[in-house]
Amino acid sequence: MIMYAIWFAFACFGAAIMMCLWRIITADGVGTRVLALDTMVINTIALMILYGLDQGTEIFFEAAMIIAMLGFVSTVAYARFMLRGNIIE
Repeated sequence: MIMYAIWFAFACFGAAIMMCLWRIITADGVGTRVLALDTMVINTIALMILYGLDQGTEIFFEAAMIIAMLGFVSTVAYARFMLRGNIIE
């Protein structure tokens, strides 16, 4: 029964990634694109964790943590760039 739930979650998060990709392509402003890209990173992390549950291995959880840290830092850096024009002061 849990396998059906995992495959349903795969489908839902895959659809969410496609919707975020569509939003990145058709967005009007830069802020909307950054928000859609950040949401896409979160959905990718969820897919990696689901894949780790499906395969029964722990390596995907560590990779998801690394991608989460990189996604957070890149979002903050891009937000600082949009507000101030430079990242490092």
